[in-house]
Amino acid sequence: MLNLKQKLGAMVTAAALALPVSAQAEEFINILTGGTSGVYYPLGVGLSKIYADNIDGARTQVQSTKASVENLNLLQQGKGELALALGDSVKLAWEGDAEAGFAAPLAKLRGIAAVYPNYIQIVASKESGITSLDGLKGKSLSVGAAKSGTELNARKIFEAAGMTYEDLGKAEYLPFAESVELIKNRQLDATLQSAGLGVASLKDLSTSVDVQMVSVPADVVAKLGAPYIAATIPAGTYNGQDADVPTVAVVNFLVTHEDVSEETAYQMTKLLFENLPELEAAHKAAAQIKLENALNGMPLPLHPGAERYYKEMGMM
Repeated sequence: MLNLKQKLGAMVTAAALALPVSAQAEEFINILTGGTSGVYYPLGVGLSKIYADNIDGARTQVQSTKASVENLNLLQQGKGELALALGDSVKLAWEGDAEAGFAAPLAKLRGIAAVYPNYIQIVASKESGITSLDGLKGKSLSVGAAKSGTELNARKIFEAAGMTYEDLGKAEYLPFAESVELIKNRQLDATLQSAGLGVASLKDLSTSVDVQMVSVPADVVAKLGAPYIAATIPAGTYNGQDADVPTVAVVNFLVTHEDVSEETAYQMTKLLFENLPELEAAHKAAAQIKLENALNGMPLPLHPGAERYYKEMGMM
């Protein structure tokens, strides 16, 4: 005969077993992105919807951040489950490069997939008279938020071109949208933005004022080396851009951390590649995400969940 305490215990156990599977397996997925006028944020929103619709019990959230460097540090602290970040930032995070904003190696980081390339897009107002990298000397340039992935790109490009920020009239450390507003108000000459093609901030700028795209020459790209690659911003990407513009690109990665469950990482990877048209509807940069390129240049160990998916696809 069960006593009252035993009966209550049995009732609680039975109630727990009767719960729906999704309620027991509720998974919180916080996606770390970037500024709302960049590419990371709309892609994060797209992924959030895909995961919420297809992972049982998933609660998703999209967090706007200062992008790559902040995202990787937040992942290490367990304050996010998935993040977008630039390849060079990911590499430096894994190595623990203090100058880049990583006080120690971020050993908890794990790879999900290489996604699309970020194009380094240097845009000046026509009024500034800037037509080349050398022409930035003595002018004001926004190089992205301090210690952001964009700003790391800017520093590397200047170094390869034999320049420093001291050659500028003024270096501003501002997010994309703020940089654009200052150019519109004639308080800034140019902005360097590391983003997917057709980024909203530069579309806005090119429809508001006459702009000049500034190329990154092939010899500078050659000095940069991996993970940077030569790239082209096609004519017509922005209003008034009537010719192709040579530049440099660096691949973006989706990154997670080791405490995310294998099943969740597997689903995040699988659903990414099974829903590319939906993601492209969120931002056209997603058109460049290809399964066959998913492991290219991966600077981190893969999460076991992602590895499981790639093995299923015959890629490992």
